[in-house]
Amino acid sequence: MRTGCLLAGLIGANVAKYSSKNLSRIVIESADFEKGNFKDALRKGFLQIDEDLRAGIRYECVTRILERISSYLHKFPQKDPEYEHETSGCTAIVALLTKDNELDGEAIPLSEDHKPGNPKETERIEKAGGHVEFGRVNGNLALSRALGDFDFKNANVPAQEQAVTADPDITMRKITHQDEFMVLACDGIWDCLSNAQVAAYVRKHVANNVPLKEICERLMDSCLADSTSTGGVGCDNMTVEIVAFLNGQTEDKWYAKIRESVAAVSPMDIVNSIDSPQKETDDNDSDHDAGGMKSESRQYSVDELRNAPSLTSSLSDPQPERETEDRAG
Repeated sequence: MRTGCLLAGLIGANVAKYSSKNLSRIVIESADFEKGNFKDALRKGFLQIDEDLRAGIRYECVTRILERISSYLHKFPQKDPEYEHETSGCTAIVALLTKDNELDGEAIPLSEDHKPGNPKETERIEKAGGHVEFGRVNGNLALSRALGDFDFKNANVPAQEQAVTADPDITMRKITHQDEFMVLACDGIWDCLSNAQVAAYVRKHVANNVPLKEICERLMDSCLADSTSTGGVGCDNMTVEIVAFLNGQTEDKWYAKIRESVAAVSPMDIVNSIDSPQKETDDNDSDHDAGGMKSESRQYSVDELRNAPSLTSSLSDPQPERETEDRAG
């Protein structure tokens, strides 16, 4: 069993760090997972993480209040710069790789953007007592689903009905021996490039024998705006993870197979796909100015992942700090 998880902190990394340590464990140890009810296991895992975070905030708030009362006679309490939980949040994309899952050749989207302006998202936000202004929840948050972000959640509203909910979308597909890789990325990438452009970019660089971790870095660099002073497209935080499906091959043979496939395509077709103008997007879609970027690459053999459905679960629009990691499986 493999899990790929892309988590991004919003105004701090605390929620992302907690989720990275606990989300996979909660899902895999659940009764639903044991029974093969992977969709329910993922959904309940996301909601459990969100509830754990809320409970942790309550506990820490009480503890800190007591500590500050005891020291109040000595001096006024100073704000703890590390205590970010009240306002921080995290968005996530999780790929649950079992034994027979994922893409069918061409670039296929496995999640949809959770933008506040989407009709389905707007309806839920308004029913929860919020509103959408300038494409943002209450004129502030440029995404409508996240772990944490409790400033936008009402304790009296059910978890799945919150204005900013932790309830994920879940997609099921199958992996075949023709599938080459999967890309998990946040809106800092998808606001700039289409699915087809990202797939072509990755294949071109694999064909040139570029390491996956470096491909992630180059992809993010290609999306950066020339100037970040005005915000908008190309100024958002970026996160990328590439999952290579080795299909029972060595890494060298996997590279060679893609190189042969790319060589059969007209070079101009690749250039036209990759060098197309960035997608036009409202500047307000970017939740933060240019900040950190994070990339990660993984390699899995499909022979390890045979005979069971796969799930991709997402709370889209992640945005964390810059860090790279290269994994092989």
